[in-house]
Amino acid sequence: MNAALSDDKTGQALNTQRFQMLEDIAKELSGDLIFPTHFDITLRLRDLLRDSDASVQQISAAVSVEPLISSKLISVANSALYDRGGPPVRDVKGAIQRLGMRVVRSTAFGVAMKQLLLAKEVADFGDLSQRLWQHSIGSAAACTVIARHFKRFKEDEAMLAGLVHDLGASYMLYRASQYDELRARPETARYLIWKWHESIGESLLHALGLPEEIAAASRDHDHPRPIPEAPRTLADVVFVGNLMAGGHFEWLNKDFDAADVKKAELGEPYASMQDEVTACTKELQAVFG
Repeated sequence: MNAALSDDKTGQALNTQRFQMLEDIAKELSGDLIFPTHFDITLRLRDLLRDSDASVQQISAAVSVEPLISSKLISVANSALYDRGGPPVRDVKGAIQRLGMRVVRSTAFGVAMKQLLLAKEVADFGDLSQRLWQHSIGSAAACTVIARHFKRFKEDEAMLAGLVHDLGASYMLYRASQYDELRARPETARYLIWKWHESIGESLLHALGLPEEIAAASRDHDHPRPIPEAPRTLADVVFVGNLMAGGHFEWLNKDFDAADVKKAELGEPYASMQDEVTACTKELQAVFG
């Protein structure tokens, strides 16, 4: 176990709050999830996108009540990722028509995740939350590029899987901010996230109603296993994309040497994709900020 992660876990009040947070999350996963209010529009939009009879006008109206999501959709539609040389998109309806429903969903989740991680409630975990957000963007970019090279996967689905694969960590960080003892001891929050974020994340994605393949792709993504020469499942895409973005080292352990070693172990064909991943990461950073 990493020495930094084993520190700062003593004291009765602290232990009580550690167990209380995990118990509270378990209850929430079987009932009503507690998200900040800016997640509400994302969840409503998720339900609307499930409705095969929903029109572009209905979805556009739902998106338009949230200016941040609206502006991001237009930015995505005009980005190098989706601009195919047509006239610039100037409104939400045009963005939805260009992007399609899956990209609308991915963008909405991206906006909500960024707000979740950078909300004032998690200010005591500022360094960790910033790293986690940047890692999520890098993973989304890497998964997008892998899907582009291996044609069996949809790029937009791979991007969403990469973006939300650490949603369990994001959610745990937000929940930890609501406990005084955990806010005062951020290393303990790191420890809890390190131990539980994968299983909580998979359950959370199921509870949010994301497709089974995306929820399953978050399972054990930080656990070492052989690197596939060619990904066979979306879980393989996320596993490799996570490594290409630095793995758990980058945002949790701050062990950049270890992250570089893991990236070097990837070899071909992934090594030759790195420039493309870097460009895609910059594009997503420009869109989401």
